[in-house]
Amino acid sequence: MFTASHLAEQVGGEVIGDGAVRIQGIAPADAAQVGDLTFAEKESYLAAAEASQASAILVPAGFESATKTLIRVKNARIAIAKVLPLFFPPEAQVGGIHVSAVIDPSAQIDPTATIGPHCIISAGVRIGARTVLMGGNHVGCDSHIGADGCLHPNVVLYARTQLGNRVSIHAGTTIGSDGYGYVFDQGQHRKMLHVGNVVIHDDVEIGSNTSIDRGALGSTVIGQGTKIDNLVHVAHNVVMGKHCLIMGQVGFAGSTVLSDYVVIASQSGIAGHLKLGTQATIGAKSGVMRDIPAGETVLGYPAAPDKQAKRQWIAMSQLPDALRRLKAMEKRMNGSNGQ
Repeated sequence: MFTASHLAEQVGGEVIGDGAVRIQGIAPADAAQVGDLTFAEKESYLAAAEASQASAILVPAGFESATKTLIRVKNARIAIAKVLPLFFPPEAQVGGIHVSAVIDPSAQIDPTATIGPHCIISAGVRIGARTVLMGGNHVGCDSHIGADGCLHPNVVLYARTQLGNRVSIHAGTTIGSDGYGYVFDQGQHRKMLHVGNVVIHDDVEIGSNTSIDRGALGSTVIGQGTKIDNLVHVAHNVVMGKHCLIMGQVGFAGSTVLSDYVVIASQSGIAGHLKLGTQATIGAKSGVMRDIPAGETVLGYPAAPDKQAKRQWIAMSQLPDALRRLKAMEKRMNGSNGQ
């Protein structure tokens, strides 16, 4: 349990009202009870928060309330992200190795790491301090997992995968699977063997049921701080820069390069051997078939600059009316010619 003043200190905010009010949980306004903190990042949400039973409201600077204690901050969404771990800390791990785990004698596992049930740790693997393998994980030969990482159940790392520190990978994801490459030879598709690996830098989080293929010869690389959603496919030799955001059901063809801070919205497809510049943004359901300059936002299929794409959509929506007017005009012209 915390006081409003203590929470304000944690997020660099100020208390307006009773700083001693005690906070024991966080809830949305429509479910908040006495003792809860709720938040209102917009003026339109403040009335609902004030009408709730919440004991305090986290708000941006400039908000006022005659009935509730406020914790005012520069950015309410960032502040709530900082407060949530105080009330919902990660599950404590006691360290150690479950009796059902199968571990090669050559593997090096830090004594503070946790190896859950039915994990398989292959030859030459190194696992850093306080890293947790929750269960059913397979870690291939010569892979390296840094400190403070977490592999949720049934994550698979193929051979030579390299994970930095504080990497979190959610359930069912596969890292380092063989890339999709074939050559046509004498009436059949001959497999092109992929012998590279995957390198994932510090502070990366990867969602569930995502697949990241190893490089054909070199590495597929995920840059520091990048966050990848569920159900994403990253093909061989893709290189992502730092702090990219990749949303659900996005697919990358091979050897495309993303610079830093690229954002790709859901269900987009990115062709191979392209370059997406720093802070490029790809709208949802887009098909990217060309390089995207730094800072540009594109939409649609094939993806075009956002203003151009929107003009095209507006024009398309007007086509039915334009066709009706054209047919009416033709009818009048035909009638006039008949006279």
